[in-house]
Amino acid sequence: MANAKRTSKKLPLAGKRILLSNDDGIHAPGLKTLEKIARQLSDDVWIVAPETEQSGASHSLTLADPLRLRKVNARKFAVSGTPSDSVMMALRHVLKDKAPDLVLSGVNRGQNIADDVTYSGTIAAAMEGTILGVPSIALSQAYGFDGKQNVKWATAEHHAPKLILQLLEEGWPKEVLININFPDVAHDHVKGIEVTAQGRRDQSLVKVEERIDARHRPYYWIGFEAKKSNPPKGTDLHAIYNGFISITPLHMTLTHDRSRRALLKAFG
Repeated sequence: MANAKRTSKKLPLAGKRILLSNDDGIHAPGLKTLEKIARQLSDDVWIVAPETEQSGASHSLTLADPLRLRKVNARKFAVSGTPSDSVMMALRHVLKDKAPDLVLSGVNRGQNIADDVTYSGTIAAAMEGTILGVPSIALSQAYGFDGKQNVKWATAEHHAPKLILQLLEEGWPKEVLININFPDVAHDHVKGIEVTAQGRRDQSLVKVEERIDARHRPYYWIGFEAKKSNPPKGTDLHAIYNGFISITPLHMTLTHDRSRRALLKAFG
């Protein structure tokens, strides 16, 4: 056995290109977690992410200012813009010669459930990937419901690779993106997986906190209290509160068909 050759394990998505982005910025720990996840799947992994944190940027684009692109290394770039800018720059500039087969966005520091999906830059990066024709998945790690600020990145890292492969095997429509949220529990305490609908946040948890600066002028912080509501079963909120991984397919078409049909009768 003296000259026996070592055989390397073939990656499940060998030959497939994966693009990573986020809204927490190029230096975010969640992006490092996402890279670990992606490298369990493929060796062709690229990162194009915002230079700085863009949480709450939603699906905004930078149109009134030029964008800067900073090369961190051969396959990692920082963009002086939003998550949507980053994915657009990746697909139309950095990777224009060979598009990715999959876009992964995250892993976000904090859950993106219920009304969060309309604010989230993490979701927006997956939206942009979907619009540009690439299957896209947003991943978020919930935290803070136990009153502690430690983020259990290992939960997402442990469960995401197998989950991504299962989703790709099943497939989903071109106009849909997948929103995955991991609960605020250790990876071996996850109770299972639930396919969910987007829930509705208890709007009484919205708060505006007023403070006074050194010149005695008021300034404000907008946010949500980290308290659990009582959402219905089958929603992303209920799944995360109860220790389940939530998978929610989100449709890019926002038209409400029942209202459209009613208006057609009224104005037809």
